[in-house]
Amino acid sequence: MGTSSGYRAGARTIAPLTLAAFAFGASFGVLAEAAGMGRAAPIVMSATTFAGAAQFAAASVLDAAGGAAAAITAAILLNARYGTISIAIAPGFSGSRLRRLVTAQTIVDESWAIATRGGRTDVPMMIGGGLTLYGFWVGGTAVGVTVGDALGDPERLGLDAAFPALFLALLATQIRGRKSIVAALLGGAIALALIPVVPAGVPIVAAAAACVIGWRRG
Repeated sequence: MGTSSGYRAGARTIAPLTLAAFAFGASFGVLAEAAGMGRAAPIVMSATTFAGAAQFAAASVLDAAGGAAAAITAAILLNARYGTISIAIAPGFSGSRLRRLVTAQTIVDESWAIATRGGRTDVPMMIGGGLTLYGFWVGGTAVGVTVGDALGDPERLGLDAAFPALFLALLATQIRGRKSIVAALLGGAIALALIPVVPAGVPIVAAAAACVIGWRRG
């Protein structure tokens, strides 16, 4: 597949997900503003971070009165998976270091998934899909922070459920054997035990230790 046709194929393939990305971005904008991030910061974060799960994690920590360090750490832990994804698809990248760096920003779960076939990744297709989602994600965030005041309390609309629903959805796709079950249950137990006794955000970070323990058990 040629480069230009790859871009178009990526945009077409990802199109069914664009409305969901827009709605999810709007939810993040509403919740981030309610968490005290203001209007500009959530938009800037979406434009520069472009990682829904990590952004929700950071906002949730801040919403629970957690510190910036805990929020950043939680976001980094959730984005750690992109390290292995990037290593796997790096051979398909070309050009200068700057070009490869910019191209890498289009790697998200959805763009990587649609472009990966048989262990190989069609990089132009990934770029086309990633750029398409990017516009809807940032646009949705802008709409969310703009209309957030008109919507009122996010909890009244049930948007506060987006955080646990997101993490449960991510978790469900990863539980594929005894080792992952042990890690998931242990992580939940660590978080529940720490919630009453440590500052907000720390339970999320500490629960990640279960991944290491689960790996060691395997």
